[in-house]
Amino acid sequence: MHVGEIIHNIRAELKMTLLELSQKSGVALATLSRIENGRMTGTLKSHINIANALEVSLPDLYKNLGATKKQVEVKSKKERADVFVHDKNVTCQILASKTSNKKMMPVMIKIAKGGSTRKEETKLNIEKFIYVIEGKVEADIGDEKYNLSKGDTLYFESFTPHLFKNTGSGESDLLVVTCPPTT
Repeated sequence: MHVGEIIHNIRAELKMTLLELSQKSGVALATLSRIENGRMTGTLKSHINIANALEVSLPDLYKNLGATKKQVEVKSKKERADVFVHDKNVTCQILASKTSNKKMMPVMIKIAKGGSTRKEETKLNIEKFIYVIEGKVEADIGDEKYNLSKGDTLYFESFTPHLFKNTGSGESDLLVVTCPPTT
């Protein structure tokens, strides 16, 4: 968000016209219009005068400066190219791109009948969420074993050594979300 949008939003909340803001702030009407429309940024002095006229502090005027709308990422099944085959029994597919810039990493893990993931552990402060989409899975986390079926979930701190075994009669599909992503 640029400073002009912020000024416009505050002015609209106050039901103040551009002309009224110009008269109260001493900033030319044309300059205010250009600032609000993003064609110019204005000077620090004009920002101080505008903030005073809107009865907000300068930090409040700049509070959301640079905030952008959240980017939406859509990937069709065909576009997902990050598939890793760990062995003939386990494949992992990363479901988002540029995971190093994200706060979580969603992965689809497919485990063939009788298959198992490798034992894994992460550094501290990384969590994992597991959702069983299909099949039956035994989750070995540390010294504990958890039997999960379709629709079950599991949430744990992944610095504990863990692995997943398919204990069902067919393929098991897991949605795994790691927060923050491990790289």
